[in-house]
Amino acid sequence: QVQLVESGGGLVQPGGSLRLSCAASGSIFSIYTMGWYRQVSGKQRELVATITSGGSTNYADSVKGRFTISRDNAENTMYLQMNSLKPEDTAVYYCNAAIMRSPSSAIFRYWGQGTQVSVSS
Repeated sequence: QVQLVESGGGLVQPGGSLRLSCAASGSIFSIYTMGWYRQVSGKQRELVATITSGGSTNYADSVKGRFTISRDNAENTMYLQMNSLKPEDTAVYYCNAAIMRSPSSAIFRYWGQGTQVSVSS
């Protein structure tokens, strides 16, 4: 069994900052690309940022220069530092990870349960 647990969401004023965390646990042999996605009710889930096991990053244009994705491979944890937050950043943020559970298993993508981020004055 593999679990991804997000934390760090909340309510913040425009211009403020939040730091999201995603901790992976369970039967894990190796974690490959990890990412953050977000979804507003009634809309499709969208990519926010991804990071490979080697540290290469990719960002949606809407968050470039404001958000920073990082990971601690030793702790199986990923982070999203969100600065200069805008009301349009309001969404449920989901953690995603491509995980191999054993040397002989395939790689599967897992999702966390999501954490709400609300940006409002």
